[in-house]
Amino acid sequence: MQIPNMNSWSWLLGLAVWLAVSARAQVEVELLMDKDQFLPRESLLVGVRITNMSGQSLLLGRDEGWLRFDLESIQQMPLRKLGQLPVAGEFKIESSQVATKVVDLAPGYLLTQPGRYRLSATVYIKEWDQTLSSKPRSFEVIKGTKLWEQQFGMPQVNRTTNQPPEVRKYSLVSAYAMNRLQLYVNLTDATENQFYQVLPLGPVVSFGEPEAFIDRHSQLHALFQTGARSFQYVVVRSSGQITVRQTHEYLGSRPRLLPDGKGGYWVLGGVRRPTAEDLSPPQTAAPVTNAPGK
Repeated sequence: MQIPNMNSWSWLLGLAVWLAVSARAQVEVELLMDKDQFLPRESLLVGVRITNMSGQSLLLGRDEGWLRFDLESIQQMPLRKLGQLPVAGEFKIESSQVATKVVDLAPGYLLTQPGRYRLSATVYIKEWDQTLSSKPRSFEVIKGTKLWEQQFGMPQVNRTTNQPPEVRKYSLVSAYAMNRLQLYVNLTDATENQFYQVLPLGPVVSFGEPEAFIDRHSQLHALFQTGARSFQYVVVRSSGQITVRQTHEYLGSRPRLLPDGKGGYWVLGGVRRPTAEDLSPPQTAAPVTNAPGK
């Protein structure tokens, strides 16, 4: 067997480096985030966009190891990892095509401390035995201001039991995100040790307090001002789902939330303005009443 000389080893090393650089030039990995500020425990959706210009098909997602995220605190704060993110799911990217894998990072990391964080993604291409990394993206976890909170009992599914109902809590929180004051609802247990949902409701003005009530079905009704004359009305189920979203305008009188006499609430005053963002209650949801003609 002929032993390669030093020139041969140099040539092989140069070829390996060229192949690695070539692979990175032909396949690009990019991180996509629709915003860069989040509340603690809010869903943190990240898109990993993969552009394939290699001239070959790429088969990815066959196991959990094909995609890895590296998340660190810029302020060197401890960051607790909660578990492996589920990223498996086989898909193919043909040459000259682009695919995006969307992952929620919140279940994998305990992001409770306000501060700045740096994130990057690494894709492993098994056929080439190559790893390709994205440029890092930074984002911020921000602390909000609690405006309102109230505990409630969860509706009992099995009414034959004599156990007391589970107690949960709704909280309305405001925080500056995307250069504007935003309103969120937190759904937690009574002690706020367990978070079930952190839902962004929309922009809110700094003046004026939102109105919030809980109906007999343990649904949250909230009415808050989004502009000089515009208001938004939302209903949130105890499971953490927004079932109703409406826009109302100040015209002649200010919109207000009032009880309907049946354990629910309606918007009285002002004029409702239908928009493309409206949500109507699904057939399976608890009944939600609204003022006639609103």
